[in-house]
Amino acid sequence: MSEITELLSRARAGESQAAHEAYASLYPELRRIAHSRLRQGGNRISLDTTALVHDSYLRFVNAKSLDVSGRNHFLAYASKVMRSVIVDLIREANAERRGGGQFDVTLNTAIAEASSDSRTKGDEALFVHDALTKLEQVDQRLATVVEMRYFAGLTDSEIAECLGVTVRTVGRDWEKARLFLYAMLKD
Repeated sequence: MSEITELLSRARAGESQAAHEAYASLYPELRRIAHSRLRQGGNRISLDTTALVHDSYLRFVNAKSLDVSGRNHFLAYASKVMRSVIVDLIREANAERRGGGQFDVTLNTAIAEASSDSRTKGDEALFVHDALTKLEQVDQRLATVVEMRYFAGLTDSEIAECLGVTVRTVGRDWEKARLFLYAMLKD
């Protein structure tokens, strides 16, 4: 059993110090994931890499239970938490940008149509999040494969080990998920 797996096992048993040590041990990898997530989120996000890792750490600490079995599973979980932090920030920025619930009144409909058609990178991140949420409703494992591969940067063999399936199954799941997400984003 690796050191990380042992720390996570102790954290599942309720030992808070082990959870802190596991997070500290994986900090460089978490920063890499956070950096990647921020690039995907657009320029309207007011966090830097360190702030995103620290914000996700606070959510991690406040979680009632942590049910992860090893390093790869933990990184996938952390990536999901970072995704939720970014989506929350983008939604908050969209609310502020659109007047915080105020109604827009436009006398020129061409301006309104042009502004509704243009997608910012932050809006694109919300579309991807919504499509991934729909994919979770259709097939949870496909959504998990996308999160682990695309967002956490895990290899097919690492994902297969974490999910208890073959590498070939992970490849097929990735292809199915890509097709589903492409169809959702195309609409």
